[in-house]
Amino acid sequence: MEYRKFPQGYAMRLDPGEEVVACLTQLVDRENVRLGSVSALGAANDVTIGIFNTSEKKYYSRRYQGEYEISALVGNVTRQEGKPYLHLHITIGNPVTGEVHAGHLSSCTISATLELFLQVWEGELGRKFSDTVGLNLLDFEGGS
Repeated sequence: MEYRKFPQGYAMRLDPGEEVVACLTQLVDRENVRLGSVSALGAANDVTIGIFNTSEKKYYSRRYQGEYEISALVGNVTRQEGKPYLHLHITIGNPVTGEVHAGHLSSCTISATLELFLQVWEGELGRKFSDTVGLNLLDFEGGS
């Protein structure tokens, strides 16, 4: 992982074998990012994505292994109990096989490269668990 800081945020490159969530968490923790938005694209060969079943209040995940383009990786960075909290969604596809998959990103290992931009916002938002929804929602009272 290599990255560079700019006035509005960070540009980051991941190389083959690096895992997106771990690397982004490391950057956010190291640079003390409190609030931000994520946009990325690249290629991956091992991706686990999921969907939250709202009636069961449970995540279902599926792992995809093969050659995939990351056509969109978007999300945000907040904090929960002082620790980095990433909320990321991804769309992957293979135009040769016709596959397209999308969902909440759990893990993603890069096969060629990932180009990620992290825009940093001034201030902070926290996360608070909602019993009603069953997820950690943005907490507008727990930040600055």
